[in-house]
Amino acid sequence: MISREHRRPRRTTVSTPAAKGRGLRLPTAEGGLEEYVTAEPRAWEHQGAQPARRIAYAAAHVVADPLADNGPGMPATVDWDATLRFRRHLWSYGLRVADAMDTAQRNMGLDWPATQELIRRSAAEAKHFGEPSELVSCGAGTDHAPDAATLDAVTAAYEEQLATVRDAGAGVIIMASRQLARVARGPEDYQEVYGRLLRQADRPVILHWLGEMFDPNLAGYWGSPDLDEACEHFLDLARAHADKIDGVKVSLLDADREVRLRAALPEGVRLYTGDDFNYPELIAGGSDALLGIFDAIAPAAAVALRALDAGRTDLYEEAFGPTVPLARKIFEAPTYHYKTGIVFLAWLNGHQEAFSMVNGAQSARSITHLAEVFKLADAASLLADPELAVARMSALLMTYGVE
Repeated sequence: MISREHRRPRRTTVSTPAAKGRGLRLPTAEGGLEEYVTAEPRAWEHQGAQPARRIAYAAAHVVADPLADNGPGMPATVDWDATLRFRRHLWSYGLRVADAMDTAQRNMGLDWPATQELIRRSAAEAKHFGEPSELVSCGAGTDHAPDAATLDAVTAAYEEQLATVRDAGAGVIIMASRQLARVARGPEDYQEVYGRLLRQADRPVILHWLGEMFDPNLAGYWGSPDLDEACEHFLDLARAHADKIDGVKVSLLDADREVRLRAALPEGVRLYTGDDFNYPELIAGGSDALLGIFDAIAPAAAVALRALDAGRTDLYEEAFGPTVPLARKIFEAPTYHYKTGIVFLAWLNGHQEAFSMVNGAQSARSITHLAEVFKLADAASLLADPELAVARMSALLMTYGVE
């Protein structure tokens, strides 16, 4: 395997024109420009202890090395210092980290060698903060075996990745598999593969149900394109192996269906909402959380979850409410490009040096989309340093001809 270690060149500071203070001109959906001034920043409190009433994972992104050839189809080269620094940022707010998931661009640029390294490094970093399995859980899938054409081959691919996660000491998330979706003939094939994996589990795992809006290759998962039938097939699996399942992460963007599924799960099996449109009401109603949007809104999420612990619904709604329009913009169709908005905000907030992504995915959203994300993040008090955010947004706008 090619080592992902590399020495990064010493950088010099280059002065670039930027808006002074907190004002700039932003493009609009109508094709014009508008004057915009950011609001006063909010100082969010760091609360390192995890919330008491809900388990909350932030699905974390990876930081690409901006000086490497991270173009479409190229091997992923990761800035490990910045990637691990961002995980420390999430832990500082009392959130757990869900790593090597779709937010980290699994199946969209993060190849298996880089994924293996990410799993090892994240779990090792977590040891400085506590028990790794209680701080970070990692995705195990089959993406390194794209040609797996039988149930045995899919199972073997899963087993290889599961061993990597277990050896690192992280918690296990069994990801939805494009390869299984392709070769499975019906629900019985899902039962066979998942049953074999769960019987091997040495501790309860999280199962991952990613809807086709996040990955069109997963249409018909669990053996039916009808979601009512798919839920019944999944519940059959959960009931048969309840002692090996910590919970299921559901990303269907269907709040009513999630509530019904949560109520039908066996006792002790959690539902981790992956609904980035409706998370405040679902978490308040009883779902735990495993959310990509928590990568971008960690400070607000921490305050909201603490408010829920204290029974302060007013503070809960005050912290979470303004983040919902931001989340819905970032995750708008095509939803699978949400990672671009997540990384964009990490760059604006100084968590990484450049707005760059593996697979060249920073180009997946338009400048008008990003301008709206900028404004909604400001409205949610999630621009930590507005002057830095304005300077960086101004530099990006210059590449689109906006002086």
